[in-house]
Amino acid sequence: MTDRSPRGSAAASCTPAQIAASALTRYRDLIDDWDAFVDALGRPLAPCIWANPTRISVAGLAALLAEEGVAAEPLAALPGALRLAPEARTGQHWWYCAGLAHAQELVSQLPALLLDLAPGQRVLDMCAAPGGKTAQIAFALGNRGTLVANDISSDRIKALQGNLDRLGVINVSTTCKDASNWPLRGGQFDRILLDAPCSSEGTLRRTPSLLGRLGPENAARLAPKQRLLLEKAVRLLRPGGRLVYSTCTFAPEENELVLDAVLAAAGEGLRLLPAALPGIRCAPGLTEWQGRALDPRLAGCMRIWPHHNDSGGFFIAVLEKPAEVAANRQGHVPVTPPGDPAEIAPWLEGVASRYGLPEDIWSRYRVHRQTKRGLHLSAADHCPPRVPRPEASGLFFHRTNVRPPKPTTAGALLLGREASAHRIELDAEQRDRYLRRETFAPHPEQLAAGAYGQVVASYRGHVLGMAVVHRSGVVESLFPSRWSGCTAASGGQPSAASPQPPAGALSSHH
Repeated sequence: MTDRSPRGSAAASCTPAQIAASALTRYRDLIDDWDAFVDALGRPLAPCIWANPTRISVAGLAALLAEEGVAAEPLAALPGALRLAPEARTGQHWWYCAGLAHAQELVSQLPALLLDLAPGQRVLDMCAAPGGKTAQIAFALGNRGTLVANDISSDRIKALQGNLDRLGVINVSTTCKDASNWPLRGGQFDRILLDAPCSSEGTLRRTPSLLGRLGPENAARLAPKQRLLLEKAVRLLRPGGRLVYSTCTFAPEENELVLDAVLAAAGEGLRLLPAALPGIRCAPGLTEWQGRALDPRLAGCMRIWPHHNDSGGFFIAVLEKPAEVAANRQGHVPVTPPGDPAEIAPWLEGVASRYGLPEDIWSRYRVHRQTKRGLHLSAADHCPPRVPRPEASGLFFHRTNVRPPKPTTAGALLLGREASAHRIELDAEQRDRYLRRETFAPHPEQLAAGAYGQVVASYRGHVLGMAVVHRSGVVESLFPSRWSGCTAASGGQPSAASPQPPAGALSSHH
């Protein structure tokens, strides 16, 4: 293939898009319109969001954004999603803090749609952080049953859990493991997503800093690990089950060549299914690369170039294990979450009584004491794996190691919508001050019900978290500092004129 990259002094006059294109010039003969591809690399990538189906409809979210002057375009190919203006900063809006929506790039939303998900399936997300695809899967399962979200990095697991908490996901156990070593005795799965770590060439529109790390050498370095991950995914897949392999890179070494090797080794034990989604334009997978013939079935994969859908770049393959393949005889032995019901019951009675929750509320969940900090809540039919040992199962919803005990922000977002007592509805100015973790004076009518102490704070009926109404005449925000990225658009730093909490006021432990 001819090298068309700019050289010498000519490179200094190139735009960033042209420099990126020169680093990707080995793909030029694969792309239908090179100029359109280069042009797309030079445009900012518009963010996409999807509505949290447990809290708001996409129509309701679109109407809310329109009222606030946020331009949003419905995406026909993704019925629950909206595309925003390129300059939008999704994480800096109150509706994002309240878990009404999640930001996820258009192409990143596609792999979960190809899993053919249905409630009752046991699902594994092998490389799950930061959690957008995990949350998609969780809601496609009805926020019930068992989804295991794994990642090799404990720090990334924390970020993933933060997203699941904000969105109210309760059917997930997280594990921290090198997925290529995920134990077979952890059982097989009906559906597996392997969104493999890759060279990320397809993310250049939002991460131009990758420019210095592009090249076939990087792809060749990553490919062996990707093959190990895919081989383990195949072994963990239940007969009759479906596996989606995806990357955000263009490199054939990380895509078709990995699949070609795994398909050849599996023989009749693995099928490649044609992949397509209505409204999504894509190119077929490669059946030849640099003179090497590949499995002809690879044409059924999806190659998504940035100029085809005004998106990032992506690669997706859908695999299926024939039903007649022998199952993993080790099977799955679920673990019972720890916790003495007799010990837990008084805590639950206290929460339900204070906040006026429905009498049957706890019958919908499984509550367990995972740590000494307090109580976790998961779907009633969620079955954590025995191995590897979960980092967390469900959602940490009630902190019992502080006095007085308090619901966490995640617990308030999940349960607070049903609270009929000790609840305070904020106006827009109070909302912004709450999200900035300021104290502020309540209106007289907000105190009319005599709701002092810990309360559920909401705006327009949507829960934001916990607050404390002090008898001294101020409301103290318990919005967690680690979620404070949500607050930048609400006015930045706290005002020097903000009333200060009285001595001994509760801190916002979370």
